[in-house]
Amino acid sequence: MVEAGITSVAELRALGAVATYRQLKHAAPRETSLVALYAIQGALMDCPWTELPKAMREELREAALTPD
Repeated sequence: MVEAGITSVAELRALGAVATYRQLKHAAPRETSLVALYAIQGALMDCPWTELPKAMREELREAALTPD
């Protein structure tokens, strides 16, 4: 997350998964996939990203890919 300018868990929680993903994608576009978005959300929820409900993953993807 340091690549995205996030240096603490508190910053990560304050930004949330979508904003963090966008910053990471901006910093490292080729290396950042949607799995990173899901992994960030999973970390915030203290669960593996593979356990996120499909509907939640779809909402996250839509939010992350929709321009502000």
